Amino acid sequence: MYRIDRTYVKNLLPARDPYGHKGTFGKVLCICGSVGYTGAPIFASRAAVRTGSGLVFLAVPESIWQVAAVKSDEAMPFPLPDRDGKLHGCFAQIKSRADACDAVLYGCGLGRSDALDEMVRDVLTLRQPLVLDADGINALSAHMDVLQRRGGITVLTPHEGEFLRVGGDLSRGRIDGAADFAVKYGVYLVLKGHETLVAAPDGRLAVNTTGNSGMAKGGSGDVLAGMIVSLLGQRMDAFDACCAAVYLHGRAGDLAAADKGERGMTPTDLLENIPYALKETES
Repeated sequence: MYRIDRTYVKNLLPARDPYGHKGTFGKVLCICGSVGYTGAPIFASRAAVRTGSGLVFLAVPESIWQVAAVKSDEAMPFPLPDRDGKLHGCFAQIKSRADACDAVLYGCGLGRSDALDEMVRDVLTLRQPLVLDADGINALSAHMDVLQRRGGITVLTPHEGEFLRVGGDLSRGRIDGAADFAVKYGVYLVLKGHETLVAAPDGRLAVNTTGNSGMAKGGSGDVLAGMIVSLLGQRMDAFDACCAAVYLHGRAGDLAAADKGERGMTPTDLLENIPYALKETES
């Protein structure tokens, strides 16, 4: 069991090429959002920008595209076909965009529908490293066989409720449950909660040491998902990317709590503290 602390993460983060350009630092695609859940895509895409991605593309339902466009300065939102405020019949457009990217995030604020449950099967055919969060995980529950057959890197970021929904077992505790699931399905599992766990398909396990109760607010998980896809897009090893992201996410939360207190801090405060967490860790 690895202990994810500052020293551990400092040795994981890739050096920043002083002669690099936008493409050097990774292009990522975030597929997020629905009517009623317009914050999730913004938190995820902004987190990817803050974590160092060169280019961040944000795919949202056409119904909320104008909202996303107004809220996005660095990330580049674009509309996809939708029905009743949720993505519908648009995998061809998703694949076209994904083919030009280094990593993909699917799920934050997508909502639930039969079409989205089916679309996750198509998304699992993408060759890029893939992060499934929130409703992307919920959609998996009927398609776990497809997950097992996927050849590429897959990261799942469930809280305990979502973990149980896709067949996870916590009867012997979080550590055994996370380890068994990651090996069985060939995925990198980030089991969120107090002392977030990272489990790899080869049996490696790590436990995080940062974070606080002020992060237990809607939107914090979207921030984490965006950080993970950013580091994957920067071509980090998947296990290392997950470990670094959960540490930096928690550290950003600790910096926010020190400034504003755990009760009043928000996911926006997490976003604002990601650069400081990175700077502190790399120094």
